[in-house]
Amino acid sequence: MNIRAICTDIDSTLLDSDRELSARTIAAVQRLPQDMPFILASSRMPSAMRHLQEELGILHHPLICFNGGYVLLFEDGTKEPQVLDTVQIPAQLCAYIQELAQGTSVHVSLYQDDAWHAPQEDYWTQREIRNTKVTPTIGTTLEVVQEWQRQAIGAHKVMCMGPEEEIQGIYQNLTQTFDDQLHVYRSKNTYLEIAPKSISKASALEMLLKHQYDFGLESVMAFGDNYNDIEMLQAVGLGIAVSNAREEVKAVAKEVTAPSTEDGVAMAIEKHCLQ
Repeated sequence: MNIRAICTDIDSTLLDSDRELSARTIAAVQRLPQDMPFILASSRMPSAMRHLQEELGILHHPLICFNGGYVLLFEDGTKEPQVLDTVQIPAQLCAYIQELAQGTSVHVSLYQDDAWHAPQEDYWTQREIRNTKVTPTIGTTLEVVQEWQRQAIGAHKVMCMGPEEEIQGIYQNLTQTFDDQLHVYRSKNTYLEIAPKSISKASALEMLLKHQYDFGLESVMAFGDNYNDIEMLQAVGLGIAVSNAREEVKAVAKEVTAPSTEDGVAMAIEKHCLQ
């Protein structure tokens, strides 16, 4: 297989046990041919990905944010990005999710473009700040949603964080009521990530390749660990799961590499691209 691009998930795939890029990973990426796109594809917002691009030396490469709902191009690595695609959850649906969380201890964060709206400074807010190195705007979810309704805009992602049993209740409600409109998955037992049904990392990657490059998914090597990576690993020429991935992800992968904590992505890059 002639690998012409690499696309990888970030959390629990590319990062080490400290949620950082290891020296081996940085070195492997920087040894790749200069004309080979190295594309980060994540549920994260742009600001939570750009510092990783900077460490890797790929600020001019595209980004697939919010699980495919926000695709950005950076022509020279410094200018404002070109938005290739943007798909949002309508404000009315965001309001419904917030209503579901009322009376529970679930934290509901809203993400739009490169902004993170958190309802208060709490355990979940501080945890996400540590994990992503991004600071949110604090304000009531209701006020944000009401403003979005006036502007006829919405969220690229809604993230609910809280006790497992309360997260499960919201998950069941949303999958039963809005299965045709929302993609809802539990990235952890205490995390629920919600995106528009019409998008995925796979669909975003396919669109990006058609717009920007002269090859298709069959020439891509991709990495992942979670449910939102399954379609991408199935669609590309070489889909690789890290060994800490969910069993359903490993089942569809063409190959399984070492865990993220042992530089699994770097090992596969060295094996397939740097021999």
